[in-house]
Amino acid sequence: MAWYDGLEETRVLVASSDSSATGDDTGRLLQLRHPKTGDSTSYLLINGDLQELNWFKQSYGSWFMGDYICEDGGLYTATPVDPVFILLPMFDQARMKNGNDPGKFRQLDEIIYIHDYPGYRCLSTIAESSMQIVCDFKEIGSTKFFRLNDSKVLAWMLCKVQQLKQTLVKLDKNYAARSEKEILADVVMILGEYLADDPWYKVLCDNLRLNMVEAVDVSDMKIDSVDTSTPSSFNPTVQEQTTNDKRVTRSAKPNKKAKVETNSHSIKDMFSRASRRGK
Repeated sequence: MAWYDGLEETRVLVASSDSSATGDDTGRLLQLRHPKTGDSTSYLLINGDLQELNWFKQSYGSWFMGDYICEDGGLYTATPVDPVFILLPMFDQARMKNGNDPGKFRQLDEIIYIHDYPGYRCLSTIAESSMQIVCDFKEIGSTKFFRLNDSKVLAWMLCKVQQLKQTLVKLDKNYAARSEKEILADVVMILGEYLADDPWYKVLCDNLRLNMVEAVDVSDMKIDSVDTSTPSSFNPTVQEQTTNDKRVTRSAKPNKKAKVETNSHSIKDMFSRASRRGK
């Protein structure tokens, strides 16, 4: 079944795909937990890459799709996301850490089994390859057992900080005039959108000697609830510009519900009727 089967309304989605990959480039929508809030969120799995969905909407706009007009001019975009962010919460919970005890090694199939979220089963191959960077693992026969390692997680987060710092400076020359602490605050704020406050966001701030207020704790922002009970619900995130030019996200909820296009008309028919009336 194609990923768009069951969708009641036409939508425009722009996604990246590796042309050299041999997988199914039609993609598949997965309902997964958001790594920070735990809310049900839609992701796109295409050619073995996990991508997050974002929604953009202008005040006025429509799409011409073949001979028809799609009244809703909103645009969904899918961009790659590091699967470690998405899988980190369940690996943390699965080890059952208690105090100084590092926790237990668990089989991968046990870790990614989440009730009411069968989409995680599709990430088995991705999890096995990507989570080794933040986990200790043992191999018994053909079976691998994983246990999250706090030191490796911190090293991975610090690597993300350095990568994002370099990227921001390249994308925006204004960052060259900003202090190191200001740049770090922006970087940590962005990463904080994908990290649970306790323990990872706090651990990262403490290591960089930033308090969570300076790093702009995005968890204090109001997040609108979005109905994700049906497979067709995208539940993407909307990018907004704050007054201090920092990028933040919140769950998307349009101010006005898009109308179901039950009366879509063929453009050819519209012009045909107009020409007949003019005779």
